[in-house]
Amino acid sequence: MSTLGLSVSDVVNVQVVLTPLAAQERNFGSLLILGDSNVVDMTERLRLYTTLDAVAADFGTAAPEYKAAALYFGQTPQPAVLYIGKWARTATPGQLKGGILSPSQQQLSNFTAVTNGACSISIDGGAAQSLSSLDFSGASNLNGVASILSNAISGATVTWDAVSSRFIITSDTTGASSEVDFATAPGAGTDITPLFRISEDDEGYLVPGFDAETAVNAVQELANMSADWYGLYIASSVAPNDDAVQAVAGFIEGSGLSRIYGVTTKSTAVLDSNQTSDIASKLKALGYKRTFIQYSSTNEHAAASIFGRAFTVNFDGSNTTLTIKFKQEPGVAAEKLTANQAQALRDKNCNVFVAYNNDTNIIQEGVMVNGYFFDEVHGTDWLQNAVQTAVWNLLYTSPTKIPQTDAGINQIRTTISQVLEQAVTNGLVAPGVWNAPGFGALQQGDTLSSGYYVYAQPVASQTQADREARKAPVIQCAIKLAGAVHFVDVIINVNR
Repeated sequence: MSTLGLSVSDVVNVQVVLTPLAAQERNFGSLLILGDSNVVDMTERLRLYTTLDAVAADFGTAAPEYKAAALYFGQTPQPAVLYIGKWARTATPGQLKGGILSPSQQQLSNFTAVTNGACSISIDGGAAQSLSSLDFSGASNLNGVASILSNAISGATVTWDAVSSRFIITSDTTGASSEVDFATAPGAGTDITPLFRISEDDEGYLVPGFDAETAVNAVQELANMSADWYGLYIASSVAPNDDAVQAVAGFIEGSGLSRIYGVTTKSTAVLDSNQTSDIASKLKALGYKRTFIQYSSTNEHAAASIFGRAFTVNFDGSNTTLTIKFKQEPGVAAEKLTANQAQALRDKNCNVFVAYNNDTNIIQEGVMVNGYFFDEVHGTDWLQNAVQTAVWNLLYTSPTKIPQTDAGINQIRTTISQVLEQAVTNGLVAPGVWNAPGFGALQQGDTLSSGYYVYAQPVASQTQADREARKAPVIQCAIKLAGAVHFVDVIINVNR
């Protein structure tokens, strides 16, 4: 017979219900640098970095990706997130990347003890190569170990990657038909596949070869792969031509997820008001609001610095928004321009880091190629996502439901107002006069004392079809951007 007694739950039944974790807002301070260096492979495709030291460890200091990253991280304050993506600008080889070796597995004595090593491996879909009599006893380091195996394989090269702690077997061919299969155990001799961790069971992976792709195709793939990056900058060994730049700009403009594309040009044609075939003029003619361009005669990646400064903004803070104009670009030499050259750049909506005759240097004008200000596009992208996420979380985390009544719609209005209040706090929105056509109770010429106005039609005004489809009435918001002062005229009247 049980001695535990009756369950307390028979009298007091308590259940704990945890609400779902709310969706997170996007990170509007993350840059993707797209390059063609053979560091990030086509299977991994995208790699996260939080320091310039980590970029240098992977790419060295001569790679275009590092040079752009140095300008990005060189800003003060410093941005926190960088992604580097792979562009197959030229055809890439197939690879077998072996499993990561632990420190004990990297001991040279593990390899020098093998004097009759063997394995079987296929390259580019060919017949399996039976490797035998591999003697590693004379190797002085893991690079030497890799060289011995490399000399035994036909059609591929073996390297030791000290950064990732793995052996990599790379086909000598490139393109979609290039491949390296996992190695298998031999019929005789000492099986070296566990030592090199190159069998299918050794936690490595295969990288298929790829045909060359256009820049816009690479951007499309990385956009489909991840929503984590917001800014895009291309830093490759050969810069994309004007047609490629325009193709990428067109994709960024029309993509369903808001992003910004930055371009640097060293062409002096942008300084000439009579020239209309330069890349700045071409981009301006397209009227895109999600692409910006900077001229620099000395630094081919200067625009990456603009990203670095802009992406330090924390929209959840107080008075944190900024304008790009007047900011610095550490690592970029300021241009000494004539008044005509500076005006030509303004007319073409092309930014520049320029020297003034009071020994100061500033970025000007901080605009997109259609003339919109960078900070307005950046800020309103955050605002759109913040409102969307807040309303989603209201619906998603509610333990019951948001009723399709005026009271329920008021909950949505309140949620939106909370986000708009944060836009006032961070400096994106401010009180001002509404100079556009009104709606609801708002009339043109009214003062938005809070900086914003949120209006929803009464539920009773809905059509029956919308009611039955459980749609909320259209909710309209008016916001007054705080803007920023870029020019000042001062009149001093003197009386004697």
